[in-house]
Amino acid sequence: MPNITFSSPMHKDKTVYAVAGSHRDTVLKLAKENHIPIDFGCENGECGTCLVKTQRLDKKHGPMGAPLTDDEVKVLKSLGKITQAQIDEMRVDDLNHSEWRLACQMVLRDEDLLIEYPSR
Repeated sequence: MPNITFSSPMHKDKTVYAVAGSHRDTVLKLAKENHIPIDFGCENGECGTCLVKTQRLDKKHGPMGAPLTDDEVKVLKSLGKITQAQIDEMRVDDLNHSEWRLACQMVLRDEDLLIEYPSR
């Protein structure tokens, strides 16, 4: 079970234990269950309201987070958080991860993370 630490400039950091590997539990779902005030809108990866910055805390392993969805790539690109060159590199190297994610799309895996989010 990974430790997920939610951090915001307006709230005290909160670390929660997450069940990993369900292939459907998202960062947003975990935040809602633990009363973490991450803004969200559509919940389907189209609006970008739930934008978060992620950082792996376990440096021993490579990124294990679920790949970006096509909608997520489109929104992150439109927000200027990833470039076409980064998208191309992710697809060529089959890595498909970014420090910027949409909380409604990022599925949790077994890795400790710091999730930074803006305050409401």
